[in-house]
Amino acid sequence: MSNEQLSVTFFSQMLLILLFCRLAGWLGRYLGQPQVVCEMIAGVALGPSLLGLLSPDFQKSIFPQESLKILYVGSQLGVGLYMFLVGAEFRLDLFHSRLRSAASVSIAGMAVPFALAALLTPWLMRQSGLFAAQTTQFEATLFMGAAISITAFPMLARIIKERGLSGTPLGTLALAAGAIDDAAAWCVLAIVLASFGAGPLVAVKAIVGGVTYALLILTAGRRLLRPLGRSVEQSGGLTQTHLALLLSLFAAAAWATDSIGIHAVFGGFLLGAALPRGRLTQELQRQVEPFAVVFLLPMFFTFSGLRTRLDLVNSWSLFGVALVVLAASIVGKGVACWAAARLNGEDNRTAFAVGTLMNSRGLMELIILNIGLQKGLIGPSLFSIMVVMAIVTTLMATPLFEWGYGRHSRRLGSLEGESA
Repeated sequence: MSNEQLSVTFFSQMLLILLFCRLAGWLGRYLGQPQVVCEMIAGVALGPSLLGLLSPDFQKSIFPQESLKILYVGSQLGVGLYMFLVGAEFRLDLFHSRLRSAASVSIAGMAVPFALAALLTPWLMRQSGLFAAQTTQFEATLFMGAAISITAFPMLARIIKERGLSGTPLGTLALAAGAIDDAAAWCVLAIVLASFGAGPLVAVKAIVGGVTYALLILTAGRRLLRPLGRSVEQSGGLTQTHLALLLSLFAAAAWATDSIGIHAVFGGFLLGAALPRGRLTQELQRQVEPFAVVFLLPMFFTFSGLRTRLDLVNSWSLFGVALVVLAASIVGKGVACWAAARLNGEDNRTAFAVGTLMNSRGLMELIILNIGLQKGLIGPSLFSIMVVMAIVTTLMATPLFEWGYGRHSRRLGSLEGESA
């Protein structure tokens, strides 16, 4: 495929992606689902699970294999840049005040899923085709634990933003617990890949590198960024030079975490959290967010959806496995996080909201599943079962959140933020 053909293909893809996502969002509002969940479903619908079944030739002509590398790069830029903006709204002062609760919720959201994975894995390995023949029980248990315990961190962040809870105690607690949780899950995945043949250096680099990066960016990085904040204040706004410097720093942060084996979203998020608050972050949101959210982020959902095959869950036995995995995932994540929040003094409504948000998997789950499938850890059937779990738990999040936390959560969140 020539460069001219790739260009034509890319713009036709973006036309279809943007129209599908906006249409899905319009329909989703009537069902009480946020735009982010609708975009996830739209991405799956554009793949082989729906469009590929209805019109396989058209689907392949719009998304030829040669063009997916460009879509992949755009998807990584979109989700990374969005999490950079989320980090710029993250209140470290509230994080410190909620550190104990966030750590407890995160530990519970990891420990219980791994315990359930240890119980389920021997049974799953007896089911034909779920795991690759060379996958050991230890590797399978770690992989299932990571897959069940993962939280849809970008999706959680966007739901919190759309509900007006950014910067509130609830929003900060959920984001902090989700960040800790997902970082730990990625470290576990690195250990699995190391034991599966990638070598121990993969795990060491991910864990040591991730901790080192977080400590540096949140200590020395914050001090080094203060002059940039003062320069923006003195200039009366975010100039093009300031914006170019910020985007360069974002690219460096995304490269750093991606290169050590932890997803680029964590690099962008932590850099955003380290930025000096004030006009810098306000102008960054105003100038960058519309393009990142409307144009770039849907590429992330579509790329993952193109690799999803829901039609593979095609027997009663696999349907039964899917139900067991779904039940274990909800109990291991949602119920465990709710209980941990309650034990740390949160009221029942806040604890229920945290458990509901943490229980959504979204496309962070699909990232882990795609890695597992690509590396030969799991088979296509288990991949599809876990995708079903990810979609169901994500669809559950908003209705349960509205029901448990109340339709006035936006107003209450604002009041909590002012009192804090």
